[in-house]
Amino acid sequence: MLKSFLIANPKGGSGKSTLATNLAGYFARQGHRVMLGDIDRQQSARAWLTMRPDILPPIRGWEIDPAEPGKAAHPPKDTTHVVLDTPAGLHGKKLGQVLKLVQRVIVPLQPSIFDIMATRAFLDTLLEEKEVRKHHAFIAVVGMRVDARTRSARELERFLESVNLPVIAHLRDTQLYVQAAAHGLTLFDLSASRAEQDIAQWQPLLRWAEAGD
Repeated sequence: MLKSFLIANPKGGSGKSTLATNLAGYFARQGHRVMLGDIDRQQSARAWLTMRPDILPPIRGWEIDPAEPGKAAHPPKDTTHVVLDTPAGLHGKKLGQVLKLVQRVIVPLQPSIFDIMATRAFLDTLLEEKEVRKHHAFIAVVGMRVDARTRSARELERFLESVNLPVIAHLRDTQLYVQAAAHGLTLFDLSASRAEQDIAQWQPLLRWAEAGD
C-alpha cells in the first residue's frame, strides 16, 4: 500500500526541505521505492535530487506543477512511499488540493515565539480541513533545531498541548544536515558513528511514519 507524506509549515526556513529529503532518504535506505515531490517554486528538494550520487539508494522525482498541485499525475504503480515538500505560505485552496494527495502531514516547528505565532493559525486551519478530520493520528509535529531537555522545548510542548498535538520528535541544531545535503546525502547515508546521535532523535518520527494506517 502506498504511503504518502506532506511536509508543511507556512513559515519559510522552518526546516521543511531538511525533513522531506531525510525522510525520503530513510525510506530509500529501507529498500522502499520512493518518490520526492516538490511544490515549492524554489524547487529545493528537486535540486537536491540532482546532486544525489547514483551509488546511493535511489529516490525518484515526482513532477508536480507548483501552480496546480491538484493536477499532479499519479506516481508509478511500483511506488511505495511519496514525500512532498511544500512552499512557505501554503494555505487555502492549494492546501486543500495537496492534502488530497497524502495520508499524513508532518509539520516542522522551531521553538521561537515568531515561529509559533506564524504556525498557530496554520495548525488551526489544518485541523479543520475535511481531509484531516477523516484520519486518526494524521498530523505529527517535529521540533526543529531544539534540544528536548531545554526550556524552549517545554514551551513548544505547552503551545502544542493547546491544539492537542504532541511533539513527536525533537531534532537538534547541527551542521550535519547542511553538510550532508550539500552532497545530495541524508543522515541515513552517513556512517553510523557520524550520525548516531541524530538518527536516534529520528526514531519516534520513523516509528510513527512506519506504523499502519
